[in-house]
Amino acid sequence: MSDQDRRKFISSLSRTALVLPFADILALAAPQQQEPPAKPKIGPIERSYDAKPAPPPPGPKSPIEGTPLGVTFVDVVKGSGLDVETTFGGVGKNKYLLETTGCGLAFYDYDNDGWLDVFLVNGWRLEGFAKGKEPHCRLFKNNRDGTFTDVTKGSGLELRTGWGQACCVGDYDNDGYDDLFVTYYGQNVLYHNNGNGTFTDVTERTGLLQPGPKTRWNTGCTWVDYDKDGHLDLFVANYVDFDLKTAPLPEEGPCTYKGIVVACGPPGLAGGKNILYHNNGNGTFSDVSQKSGMWNAVGTYGLSVAASDLDNDGWPDIYVANDSAPATLYLNQHDGTFKDVAIENGAALSAEAKPQAGMGVSIGDYNRDGNLDIVKTNFAGDTDSLYTNLGDGVFEDRTYPSGLGVNTRLLGWGVGFFDMDNDGWLDILMSNGHVYPEVDKSKADLKYAEHKYLYRNLRNGRFEEVTNQGGPGIMENAPARGCAFGDYDNDGDLDIAVNCVNAIPQLLRCDSTLNRNWIKIKLVGTKSNRTGIGSRVLVTAKTLPSAEKPLVQMDELRSGGSYFSQNDMRMHFGLDQATKVDMVEIRWLSGQIDQLKDLEVNRLYVIQEGGKILKSDVLKPATKS
Repeated sequence: MSDQDRRKFISSLSRTALVLPFADILALAAPQQQEPPAKPKIGPIERSYDAKPAPPPPGPKSPIEGTPLGVTFVDVVKGSGLDVETTFGGVGKNKYLLETTGCGLAFYDYDNDGWLDVFLVNGWRLEGFAKGKEPHCRLFKNNRDGTFTDVTKGSGLELRTGWGQACCVGDYDNDGYDDLFVTYYGQNVLYHNNGNGTFTDVTERTGLLQPGPKTRWNTGCTWVDYDKDGHLDLFVANYVDFDLKTAPLPEEGPCTYKGIVVACGPPGLAGGKNILYHNNGNGTFSDVSQKSGMWNAVGTYGLSVAASDLDNDGWPDIYVANDSAPATLYLNQHDGTFKDVAIENGAALSAEAKPQAGMGVSIGDYNRDGNLDIVKTNFAGDTDSLYTNLGDGVFEDRTYPSGLGVNTRLLGWGVGFFDMDNDGWLDILMSNGHVYPEVDKSKADLKYAEHKYLYRNLRNGRFEEVTNQGGPGIMENAPARGCAFGDYDNDGDLDIAVNCVNAIPQLLRCDSTLNRNWIKIKLVGTKSNRTGIGSRVLVTAKTLPSAEKPLVQMDELRSGGSYFSQNDMRMHFGLDQATKVDMVEIRWLSGQIDQLKDLEVNRLYVIQEGGKILKSDVLKPATKS
């Protein structure tokens, strides 16, 4: 085969849906004895989506549709102490895909004082940094007055630098302090929380060093006790098998978007393999990725991940949002193995049965039917996705019927089901920002920094887009990536923190005029993992005086999710006008079921497995600084 024929062959493969590793493509095209080129070319690729926005079909109007929102989000990051720029990739132009993904963050009460602190993952640049000037991840302590203090120096968290990606929180050794895992392009890091404000890098001693010379592009992560033995295991998604020495340059494809030459990938690049580590219960982990079935999934290009019991069988499953490929749903087989059922169970593709470029994912029971649903953010030019759980882990795409199909313009990253107005129904926020900084200088009517999407739950299976009513924090344009939800000022409503690319983060404080009630639940496992991750909580309360019977909300405690981020570990349930909680039922992974009746509203309950209330606190809101 001539060189010209080989180039044509490789280019033709890159324009199809078939994605093969470079080495495999070249092996097919080249004679047996010929060495593959040091820098393979992937051929021309135009990355684009053309889904058409559409309103939901006609149906009965909700009585709350069109009414005042009652909450507003204000960005209060300036002067908060969090206004430190996150570094990630080139400014204005990216040479490689590696520069585009950005970082996550965590609302993380690392010192167990009842106030949410903030951990910001940081990144890198291709050209590197002078010694002593390298960016590193940062930990900020909550001062309880709306401000934060950078406590990174001396904590042990400042010793690692690089292309940071995601973070997730969980107490892997059950010592009562939640530990911190951070993913990287390259070696991940497990930080043991010492309980005194310092952390120890235990990556090597726990067996989490990556084998061999190959560099993994680790992305989303979650702590999940998949075998229900009381010890948290660890799942890490992987994006692309990527080597800076051989990665194609934009012009070499050429790789384009809207006629603009942009960073190549992931189409045409070899996908990475997701990793599952089993907690051995002795402070070490074993890589069980292959024997657990993780590598048999259809999807690749994994980004964000969320774990929950999606088929109501009492065992945690794992969902992965994949870029430019079908999503993955690993169904737990109860024997240490998983089976990918995303396509056959209806949670892999768009409503038009097309693969999408999934970025972020959140799980919640938005229609209060006792089944956990999935919302996923996707690329610009496409709708985001809402998969409604019909029971037993079978899903139906209701993106258009629900009202989420009205938007296709912006590019979504962090996402969350959250009850913004404390009415007991889950709303949705999506943080947006384009993947290519080059769009700012193009003729395309696009911007790198974008505003959020905000959707109010209409309580009838539909959502109303209320972005314009959400306040300046929603409408402010930002190059957003990771997004976390939590009540950082302890005033009873949920706030939002957003990590951005080459910009300061956002801290969106929720200000409400609704005067609705709520309850927070913090779990302490004994037989189950200490953090309580994977436990299912049901809250029964008569949320409206006119209601004939109480309504039930259900959620599970999760690690990771959104886009590369960690939410508040205190589970929050809005109660509207309920004056008491009839019952809180906790279904622990151990099989223990606890029921607590007639609880007061507007309190944080710390509940130990076995039904013991360790604390019942009336939270004192942050004082103004």
